[in-house]
Amino acid sequence: VFSFSGEACKTVMLNVPSKLEADKLIGRVNWKECFRSADLIQSRDPDFRVLRDGSVYTVRVVVLSDDKRAFTIQLSDTETQTQKELTVVLEHQKKILNKRNTKETVLRRSKRRWAPIPCSMQENSLGPFPLLLQQVQSDAAQNYTVFYSISGRGVDQEPLNLFFIERDTGNLYCTRPVDREEYDVFDLIAYASTADGYSADLPLPLPIRVEDENDNHPVFTERTYNFEVPESSRLGTVVGVVCATDRDEPDTMHTRLKYSILEQTPRSPGLFSVHPNTGVITTVSHYLDREVVDRYTLIMKVQDMDGQFFGLMGTSTCIITVKDSNDNAPTFRQNAYETSVEENAYNMEILRIPIEDKDLMNTANWRANFTILKGNENGHFKIITDKATNEGILYVVKPLNYEENRQVILEIGVNNEAPFTREVTRVTSMNRALVTVHVRDQDEGPECDPAAQYVRIKENSAVGSKVNGYKAYDPETKNSNGLRYKKLHDPKDWIKIDETSGLVTLSKILDREASAPQNDFYNVTVLAIDQDGRSCTGTLVVKVEDVNDNAPDILQDYVVICKQKMAYTDISASDPDEAVHGAPFHFSLANPSPEVNKIWTLNRVNDTAARLSYHKNAQLQEYTIPITVKDRGGQSATKMLRVNLCDCNFPSQCVSKARSSGVVLGKWAILAILLGIALLLSVLLTLVCGIVSARKGKHFPEDLAQQNLIISNTEAPGDDRVCSANGFTTQTANNCSQRFCGTLGSGVRNGGQETIEMVKGAQQTLDSCRGAGHHHTLDPGRGGGHAEMDSCRYTYSEWHNFTQPRLGEKLHMCNQNEEQMPSQDYVLTYTYEGRGSPAGSVGCCSEKQEEDGLDFLNNLEPKFLTLAETCTKK
Repeated sequence: VFSFSGEACKTVMLNVPSKLEADKLIGRVNWKECFRSADLIQSRDPDFRVLRDGSVYTVRVVVLSDDKRAFTIQLSDTETQTQKELTVVLEHQKKILNKRNTKETVLRRSKRRWAPIPCSMQENSLGPFPLLLQQVQSDAAQNYTVFYSISGRGVDQEPLNLFFIERDTGNLYCTRPVDREEYDVFDLIAYASTADGYSADLPLPLPIRVEDENDNHPVFTERTYNFEVPESSRLGTVVGVVCATDRDEPDTMHTRLKYSILEQTPRSPGLFSVHPNTGVITTVSHYLDREVVDRYTLIMKVQDMDGQFFGLMGTSTCIITVKDSNDNAPTFRQNAYETSVEENAYNMEILRIPIEDKDLMNTANWRANFTILKGNENGHFKIITDKATNEGILYVVKPLNYEENRQVILEIGVNNEAPFTREVTRVTSMNRALVTVHVRDQDEGPECDPAAQYVRIKENSAVGSKVNGYKAYDPETKNSNGLRYKKLHDPKDWIKIDETSGLVTLSKILDREASAPQNDFYNVTVLAIDQDGRSCTGTLVVKVEDVNDNAPDILQDYVVICKQKMAYTDISASDPDEAVHGAPFHFSLANPSPEVNKIWTLNRVNDTAARLSYHKNAQLQEYTIPITVKDRGGQSATKMLRVNLCDCNFPSQCVSKARSSGVVLGKWAILAILLGIALLLSVLLTLVCGIVSARKGKHFPEDLAQQNLIISNTEAPGDDRVCSANGFTTQTANNCSQRFCGTLGSGVRNGGQETIEMVKGAQQTLDSCRGAGHHHTLDPGRGGGHAEMDSCRYTYSEWHNFTQPRLGEKLHMCNQNEEQMPSQDYVLTYTYEGRGSPAGSVGCCSEKQEEDGLDFLNNLEPKFLTLAETCTKK
């Protein structure tokens, strides 16, 4: 139980425990008897606080080190600026000891030798100076002569000489006023020493606290605050925060600040408020309208002492700018507009539509967006915004037709680039206006409408077939009379267009697959011209309808199957016809040989592919497999597929081996062979002509009839055949006569027999070779065949057709020789010595190299010597 006693303006004694808890009531003082007009009560000791009713509370835990502790309460009258002090002494309660036996020993606690008293001094004290703060005493002074001294900040440290202590008495003095904001506490150390310099006691820490005085005005962090707030903001919208500082001691009344608005410009109505403790400025009205007032100026006040009238204050200026919001919809100046435009005009301005908008210019809230709401279903018009004037500019972008529509009514709407603000409570819709566009008539040329007209033509249609063509019309008469048509562009020159009717005639057979028009459409550009020379251009779109005129084709020509890795291979086919004439395909083996049929099987994979499989006992080699593929329309094709069944891991290994082992003639090698053949023929022709011209004028011996025909199974070079007077056929070596000269050529196989043809010489007649009604045969002794000689009329083309394949055969035989040497001619047996060649045999095709076959020349009779000498000349 706590009690108190005391008199007014006198020391008040309070009995308390040695330990006081924080925020506990320790007593009450009657300060009104001391100073009734006081309006400010303040404890000089920070460990205690005093309320207006005189209640004294602890601020923190307090432990009384001595029996007593004193502190003062300062009473102030702010009006008269007078002060008084009331001293409060806290006295420790002592326990009453029970009486004990005098013989019992009583334990007593020894007294502390130092007597430090908590010390403080008032900031900006008025004195008088030096001002006594307290007295320091040491118990050693009872037995010794003790001298006192101090050190620390304020003594021998800055600020120097602020404190001093009397050497003999221990009285501590302050020499001048102190500013708490500069020095809030001085930590001094007191010393007690004897005359001879010995320390009589341990050094004593002596803190001196400077008690704060409300001597600093609160100051705003900025002289001028600038804030922005959208117009039409809702109630309670935060505009900004103001903040002030106070240099006085924190957490005291000297730094407890209150904010308020002193003045608003324009004055009315009051649109803003400030929170007194936080400084947050908010709106208190929804009547912010930038179009009315776009800026407000507030004079802000801050005051300490929790806003009491005697507190110190500071001011600042706050400028609040009202930001524009899209709270004003654009409006048309008129509800209806009229304009006119000539038909066929386009890409031209026809009308400007002004609007009004109260929002801030050149912002998204002010710039207008125009929209054609109705009447522009065909896309003849467009409207844009003039960025400088914010007007709507109406354009005609697609020609109008007076004959179709003489008047167009458009409904135009307008809004802003920025969406209409949601904070605005009123509901607004898009502003609208009507625009009537009058179309002026104009004498115009033909019209190609529609611009693209379609016709269908089946591919492979006959040349000359007629179909409907392009039709234009005169917009004034609504018919095609008097119009002429002309074809401007026909990529493949497929069609012809009738000049007056526009009918289309096919000039070529259409092949959909060969021409490959995009999407099966073929475009022809047509020009329609009226009598005045005015024209229009249209497109005739020809749809080429497909027919099943193409068989499917197998995509592979040669495949490799690695027997170690692959049990089959897949083949696929494609059909250039449309899908209706294409897949699914049917694959089958086309009349395969027994070997192929025994080894290979063909199975369906999908609509366009089949699987070619082989039996395990198939040998490693290259197979040629005939495969037939048929489309759904019945078109089929057979392809010889080369399949290489190879011992490999990858198909590329077999391909590389085949390339390295095979000998392939390139295009230059083939060209060299052809040039060699041509050169050979030219040399052959030159020799024949030279021989013919050299033998003119020579005669056979008169007794040809006595000579016998030499039968030879070896075709010697340059053997000639002549006809005797009696009709028998005789054979000589390079024989010549006055009337004709012939040479034996190569044989032509016919029905198993080899016939000999003789080519007729210049200026020869059949009479020299034919007897009257005689039929002659030649029996060389080897063959049993017969030959009949009908005519001696032969041309160079016949000789060329006969010799050309044989020369090629000989060249092929030469090429097949492993040693790359010309082959020796083989002996041919002929049963009939027919008509010969004027050029004879040349090169490796001649039998002249076979010397054994010419031994009979050594046994010729004298009548043949002349001919033999001629033939053996080098």
